[in-house]
Amino acid sequence: MKKLKVIELFAGVGGFRLGLEKSGNYEVIWSNQWEPSTKTQHASMVYEARFGDKNHSNTDISEVPISEIPDADILVGGFPCQDYSVATTLQNSKGLIGKKGVLWWSIHHILSEKETPPKYLLLENVDRLLKSPSTQRGRDFAIMLKSLSNLGYAVEWRVINAADYGMPQRRRRIFFLGYHKSTPLYKSLKKADKKDWITQQGTMANAFSIQNSFEKYNHFTLDGDLVEISEQFNHGEKLSPFANTGVSINNEVFTAKSHPNYDGPRTLLADVLQNGEVTKDFFIPSQEYPKWEYLKGAKKEVRTAKNGYEYNYSEGAMVFPDALDNASRTIITGEGGKSPSRFKHVVQTSKGLRRLTPVELERLNMFPDNHTQLEGISDAKRAFFMGNALVVGVVEKIGAALFKKISN
Repeated sequence: MKKLKVIELFAGVGGFRLGLEKSGNYEVIWSNQWEPSTKTQHASMVYEARFGDKNHSNTDISEVPISEIPDADILVGGFPCQDYSVATTLQNSKGLIGKKGVLWWSIHHILSEKETPPKYLLLENVDRLLKSPSTQRGRDFAIMLKSLSNLGYAVEWRVINAADYGMPQRRRRIFFLGYHKSTPLYKSLKKADKKDWITQQGTMANAFSIQNSFEKYNHFTLDGDLVEISEQFNHGEKLSPFANTGVSINNEVFTAKSHPNYDGPRTLLADVLQNGEVTKDFFIPSQEYPKWEYLKGAKKEVRTAKNGYEYNYSEGAMVFPDALDNASRTIITGEGGKSPSRFKHVVQTSKGLRRLTPVELERLNMFPDNHTQLEGISDAKRAFFMGNALVVGVVEKIGAALFKKISN
């Protein structure tokens, strides 16, 4: 079977591309990366330096004409988590638009306007998506499933913590696959026993094995149109109806809480460290230890808000320094820079405490060493990229399982 052609949106520094192209079965034919709030497009610069600028777009995706986006087999992207609610408008003949500037609707626009839409989708987001917003738990995901159903896609999703499958970082993200109704995969899913699909037959189950028994199985229908779902879905309920695993086809949702099933090798934080080659600016001066210890420690104290209001503040202690015999904690975008912080990683070495280097952060996301190294890109910016990136190994495994399913 020939390679599947890929469109990569919200490409960042290319995590999806690395994971998919590693197998040799996928080829990215067009990509887009645009950072709205910055003048210098650092991530796009790194992307072009690694993959070339051919067929790479560094323009706001909502302003790219559909005619400029080539036809492809699969559309992939890790789109930012925002408020996905919809509004009705009289001017819009379709009667529906999402909030302007919300990137989900850019994906929706491409899928609805292309004459030959991609047959497959692979999208990634924070796991909070399943239960946001707090006033209407699960509404945002319901809007996505409903809009994809309207466009002829079935969806299969899973919240995957990379460390549960031996990867070096505890990073929990939702991945969801879409199958267009024109594909054999859609037809297989339609016919299948949905519980069997979730536990054994599905692409996600093939990529990341789960235990056969699960809890909180739920089956419901997405009733009403997009506006009704936007306004009424799960109103007044405390919990989202979506569990960490599920499928949705033709407005019917089947979802369950699953548990990973893995006993293979594991990569630990100790395994990614650059032991002899770390420059001294990553080491923490001993006079700053107390600041780090305070920020990482447990607290119970009275604090005063800006308006003068006093409140009791408490938080638990964090492991300090970070445990080397486990996968690392999640990297966040504020990981870079020297200032003491509760969330930055700190490791104990024979020469004292130090922060993680950009290469170590790349390794925690399974990127090649120095993937983000480029003139004009600071270490703090490289850390920011990794806080935004995904674990490449997760994409690689899903991509391999999907290709196998399509080939069969």
